[in-house]
Amino acid sequence: MDVTDANAKSDSVLDAIGTAVIADREFLETVLLGVMAQGHVLLEDVPGTGKTLTARSFASALGLSFSRVQFTPDLLPADVTGTHVFNEQDREFEFNEGPIFANVVLADEINRAPPKTQAALLEAMEEQQVTMDGDTRELPDPFFVIATQNPVEQEGTFPLPEAQVDRFAVKTSLGYPDMDGEVELLRRRADRHSQSPSIESVLDNRSVTDLQSVPESVRVEEDLLEYMAAVARETRDDRRAEIGVSPRGTQRLFEASRARAAMQGREFVTPDDVKRVAYPVLTHRVVLTPDAKVNNVRKDEIIEAVLDGVPVPTVE
Repeated sequence: MDVTDANAKSDSVLDAIGTAVIADREFLETVLLGVMAQGHVLLEDVPGTGKTLTARSFASALGLSFSRVQFTPDLLPADVTGTHVFNEQDREFEFNEGPIFANVVLADEINRAPPKTQAALLEAMEEQQVTMDGDTRELPDPFFVIATQNPVEQEGTFPLPEAQVDRFAVKTSLGYPDMDGEVELLRRRADRHSQSPSIESVLDNRSVTDLQSVPESVRVEEDLLEYMAAVARETRDDRRAEIGVSPRGTQRLFEASRARAAMQGREFVTPDDVKRVAYPVLTHRVVLTPDAKVNNVRKDEIIEAVLDGVPVPTVE
């Protein structure tokens, strides 16, 4: 598969999901960006905006297996990864796979689970494997997590540690639809008998794997590498940031920029690609100082200031 095919297939996936999810095209592109970059996606928004529907729709359009884990304060790590159960007929223990063994895993309201259960996702997200009782088991390929959290209600929640938030390739939100979008939502509901819409598969397991491999062939010039590094390093020098973008974040910026170029059907990355992906890739990796929090400084303001301040290389 080349970048032209990647562009066509990406558009087909987005068109299919757009028939079910009322959202800006840019939002859907950002989620697909995380998939293309072989990363994970964090959706933060108020209840009822379509986060679960988005995750399920992506799984359907991509032709991948899907599972949902509803995170609660009493959820145990074994409830996510699986556990050994004694088989009385064979007189031995056998492993029952947990919901993590799917191509697309929706970690719903991830901030409601205790840290020990949240940590059960870390190895799976980073290594694409789980270890139980000394046995390591590979997860399906492709594999990615779409996690959601509610930023409004904080009672009974456990905020994600910065190290865990850093493992998400992109973070984005849907927001409320505009007037036309909300009317269209009702119009679509009136045309079907079920509450939730359904969509047909556009790709399959093999096609998704091929699609994810396309960005690896996208060219990035030396001056753009320096530009990405400069952007990341500048966030660490901003006085409003206690912690800036990590080296892992710099690498994710590189991977997302290549994925963005592939989605656009180009074999090379441009500065506009870097600027387009900088907000969803870098914003959640910045930790504000206490003074900045008191002054209601937004993290995206820091990214905006950095992008405005770092000289953009000229593409010849």
